Amino acid sequence: MPKFFVESKCINDHTVTLEGDNARHIGSVLRGRLGDMITVCDGEGRDYQCEITAIDKKTVTANIVDIFTNNSEPDIKITLYQGLPKSDKMELVIQKCIEIGADRIVPVNTEHTVVKLDGKEDKKLVRWNKIAESAAKQCGRGKIPKVSGIMDFYAAVDEAVELDGAIIPYEKEREGMLKGFIKNFRGRTIGIFIGPEGGFSEKEIEYAVSKGIVSVTLGKRILRTETAGLVASVILLYELEELS
Repeated sequence: MPKFFVESKCINDHTVTLEGDNARHIGSVLRGRLGDMITVCDGEGRDYQCEITAIDKKTVTANIVDIFTNNSEPDIKITLYQGLPKSDKMELVIQKCIEIGADRIVPVNTEHTVVKLDGKEDKKLVRWNKIAESAAKQCGRGKIPKVSGIMDFYAAVDEAVELDGAIIPYEKEREGMLKGFIKNFRGRTIGIFIGPEGGFSEKEIEYAVSKGIVSVTLGKRILRTETAGLVASVILLYELEELS
């Protein structure tokens, strides 16, 4: 059943109103008809099963048939601080990490970042958030995770220290194990720092560790930037959700 996110003001006791891109998608792409069933989410963990009662080019109206709590959101809230990668790899990271269950994604400029957006940051951010919305719809999330504006690495670290815990996978780490972090972790919010293709500089690692970010290894093999965040997120969500 197709799923759409709307603001809570578009939902009243008996009906839901969908406008803009949602209405165009139902009418033009899905070829929606009266009587078709759709799922609408308010972005706050509630899903509404609805029957379409009216369609035009700009607006779709649907009657609410049932309301239920969306149970797809993880208890563990992961913020992925992703070093800006080359090409369209950021789009892949956003799509897959949101499918996995990331709560928020922050693109990060690092010392080894080679991507030059040259004033295109706003356009990129709009596209990245559209990808986030599409991924959230596809996998049945109860909210649309936000892709935040690009942050400087040091500012990102300073922000992450407010979370319950954070890790920074580092290819030169030999002692810090992810299982150790998991064993000692208490809380609900976690930051994951992933470097770009060139990894983090030693200065960046030293700063992060000095602020309490835990340096860990993800194993014997060096993972690509678009792979590392996925692996770390899956392990943390599996282990900590199981524990909780």
